[in-house]
Amino acid sequence: MSFVSYYLTPDGDLSLSLSEEETRAAFESGQGLLWVDITEMTEGDVKLLDQGFHFHQLAIEDAISPDQHPSKVDDFDDHLLLIVHGINYMAETDIVETAELAIFLGNNFVVSVHNLPLHSIDAIRSQVDNNGRPMRQGAYFLTHAIIDTLVDNVLPTIDRMSEMTDDVEENAIRRPQQATLEAILKLKRSTLRIHRVMSPQRDVLNRLSRGDYPIIKEEARIFYRDIYDHLIRIEDMNQAIRDRADNALATYLSSMANRQNETMRVLSMVATIFLPLTLLAGIYGMNFENMPELSWPWGYFAVLGVIAAVILVLLWWFWARNWITWGRRQAVRITSLVVDPEKLIGSAESLAKLKDWYKKKAEFCE
Repeated sequence: MSFVSYYLTPDGDLSLSLSEEETRAAFESGQGLLWVDITEMTEGDVKLLDQGFHFHQLAIEDAISPDQHPSKVDDFDDHLLLIVHGINYMAETDIVETAELAIFLGNNFVVSVHNLPLHSIDAIRSQVDNNGRPMRQGAYFLTHAIIDTLVDNVLPTIDRMSEMTDDVEENAIRRPQQATLEAILKLKRSTLRIHRVMSPQRDVLNRLSRGDYPIIKEEARIFYRDIYDHLIRIEDMNQAIRDRADNALATYLSSMANRQNETMRVLSMVATIFLPLTLLAGIYGMNFENMPELSWPWGYFAVLGVIAAVILVLLWWFWARNWITWGRRQAVRITSLVVDPEKLIGSAESLAKLKDWYKKKAEFCE
């Protein structure tokens, strides 16, 4: 057995680490509140879910399957099966990994099943060990506390991805390299994985908060609505990161294209300069006997002078057309982010303008 069980009696007494027999007896009593947390499912745990708790076979198959399931809620009359997701912080990878949590929710019991350690479950268990508070308001409030902590633990990953996006955007402009492209693609894959699990999870929380299931009492629905609002915020932030990653990819490709253009411009200038020089060298490299300049004592220096003049003229021509920026001042004017005080409601300028308007209106009325 790999489960931990807690039982809150109708009198308010909390029992910790119940045995299998005590867990079954607490479940069959139908009183108080029983919470069973199962990690790393074993055959004994499957037998407990089936023969001890009498859960529906389809629900058990979804809970024990190692495959990833979309977030959902299934109603089996006397209990609900909730499939929700969080972040797998146990995986050491550059791409976000998600973790699945199955919750069986009944009137007097909560059974949580997960194949990976979850910080959210550890946090709730720590609170139960301390004072039992998460269990003292009923099964639906305990389920809310588990899901709420699971969803809140997504925000640190979103914040970290936002910081990575800042670095990626700067590198895409200043230092576009292969590592920058790889970081952008990993970031996009991470946002896609988060969207894939959080989008259906938002619909699940919406259904839980609007009264579709009688097990969720009316006084608890507003708390599930709060989780739904958190999921909307996570989805918005994740979409913003995804859009920024797309912009960073476009910036990276544009920067690489600009670099190639710069390289081609330099090669074009070099080729343009050496074309006339190659022509001169080719003409005077011919081996004809009757070439007048061969017998001229200053012919060699004249050719060198022509070559130097061609180089200087071409360099000046490129410089005049801004192909060469050496020696030029780069005057950049950035507009200051200053708002006109008259446009601010309540500022001294706007109040004085409003006061002057009332004065003119009074004079006009007189």
